[in-house]
Amino acid sequence: MDNIVSDHFTLTALISLIFGYVLGSIPFGLVITKLAGLGDIRDIGSGNIGATNVLRTGRKDLAVLTLILDSGKGAAAVLIAAQIWGLQGAMGAALGSVLGHLFPVWLHFKGGKGVATTLGVLLAFAPLAGVAACLTWLVTAVIFRISSLAALTAMALAPVWTAILYTPKWSYLVATLGILVWIKHSENIKRLVAGTEPKIGKKKKGDSDVAA
Repeated sequence: MDNIVSDHFTLTALISLIFGYVLGSIPFGLVITKLAGLGDIRDIGSGNIGATNVLRTGRKDLAVLTLILDSGKGAAAVLIAAQIWGLQGAMGAALGSVLGHLFPVWLHFKGGKGVATTLGVLLAFAPLAGVAACLTWLVTAVIFRISSLAALTAMALAPVWTAILYTPKWSYLVATLGILVWIKHSENIKRLVAGTEPKIGKKKKGDSDVAA
């Protein structure tokens, strides 16, 4: 009986992870800009597929739409999986959707940086912690005017908010998502340490995409 339960648990986790990955891997920034006749978003700015780089096309409406869709796919993956497979499915889809955005197979595993998708996951999986993470981003951005710092701070504190507002058990998943986002921000971290990371609204040199 224990083996049957274990096998069912493993299968559910795998299926929900794959489901989340497929949904999360949809490159909305790339699709939207191509449909708008702006070409391949990967050929401009930082080459990233997220909302920050879409904004560099000069189309704020497309950047906002990309932000909404990137966060929405993370939230949708969690909510749909929760209805089908319960809590375990929601957790698997949460991880899968972020991995899909960061490493989409369709784009040779070169995706965005995962902030919007992770916040979408949090808002669906642990709403109060998600709101706290969004507020953390906002407050940090207002004080320091550095988007990457705001994103990294929000990701670092998200597991704390989850543990306080829900349960420490869930914070392990949230911490894993945060670590993935931090890894994708390695170049931004180097610039932060060197004091060369540009502030919000300033001209950027090189790849400075931080909120995709």
